[in-house]
Amino acid sequence: MNKKRMIIIVAILIIGIIAIGSYLLSRKSKPIEEAEIEPQEEISDEQMRQTIVTLYYENKETKELMPEGRLVDVKDLLTDPYTTLFKLLLETPKSENLKSTIPEGTRILKTELKGDTIYVDLSKEFIDNHIGGLEEESNTIYSIVNTLTELNEVNSMKILINGKENQSFKDKEISFNNPFVRIEKAENKDI
Repeated sequence: MNKKRMIIIVAILIIGIIAIGSYLLSRKSKPIEEAEIEPQEEISDEQMRQTIVTLYYENKETKELMPEGRLVDVKDLLTDPYTTLFKLLLETPKSENLKSTIPEGTRILKTELKGDTIYVDLSKEFIDNHIGGLEEESNTIYSIVNTLTELNEVNSMKILINGKENQSFKDKEISFNNPFVRIEKAENKDI
């Protein structure tokens, strides 16, 4: 009996292995049907040319500088990235909690990259129309500096007013004698 039982078990195992092997071979030989993937929405040429830039605006409640992302046409950045970013800072932020720090009427006259320092020549309205005060002036400066230093080639910014160096805000709290470097939130803003 034992021998008969053993033969039956071996026969069942062999039949099982043959069945599993046949099943697997039949699945391999059938071509896998590929599903065609269709995009949900076509991407336009304009969308393909856009990139995200980071702009820094002042939080209305906390008075801290906060980043805000903005989609920009890459062609604008290739032509004149510094002017493009500055002009975006003049615009109203998308978030209702943020505000632009650039004084009304300020125009950008010229930008020039010298080494890793960007020279930004602004109209006199930058000084004349500023509300003043160390915190507000500091936020204005670092809104521009932090935005422009998002670009890899820029590490600092020098401000000129109508082509003249060594200017300052009306209250003389902040002088434009030296280039400004990027600061982060946790760093002290004393200048």
